[in-house]
Amino acid sequence: MLRKRQPKGRATSGEAGDPAAALAAAVTLLARREFCSTELGAKLCAKGFEPDAVRAALAELIERRYLDDERYARLFVVIHAERGQGPVRIRRDLAQLGVPAALIETQLESYGDWATLARKVLTRRFGAAPPRSWPDKARRMRFLQYRGFATDDIRSALGPEASGGTGMELETDIDTDIDTDIDTDC
Repeated sequence: MLRKRQPKGRATSGEAGDPAAALAAAVTLLARREFCSTELGAKLCAKGFEPDAVRAALAELIERRYLDDERYARLFVVIHAERGQGPVRIRRDLAQLGVPAALIETQLESYGDWATLARKVLTRRFGAAPPRSWPDKARRMRFLQYRGFATDDIRSALGPEASGGTGMELETDIDTDIDTDIDTDC
């Protein structure tokens, strides 16, 4: 008689409640990449381990310092900032993964100057030339907003003309030469 094989990666009925089996599966997952505790717990539950076994395995991993949410958040911020993502997007992604808000804010504040990063991302995408028209400026602002930068960082990256206070030299199709030979016969 042929036995039906257990799907690969799923815990068998005997392993489901075993904290040692959950710990082994967690270490295998951590060998591939870093996880936050919430994400790793969800993966272990999806593999079929019971919640008590998952909690015991996570506690053991935290005690051994194999699993550290602070380290995960720090690495996540650095890696995603190097990809050109801003603090708003990184904050949202970390919150979706279940990282505590206080930890997220601490790591985002410790990263550095987000306005400088926004300027680098803008230069990498559009070059060093300033925007030539209002639609071009709006396109650059939307690009940085999509990448997750705050409005203040976007204004700083675009320079002083982005705040709207100083005159921005934009190309227009309007002839600005004024005819000074006006007949003033009243």
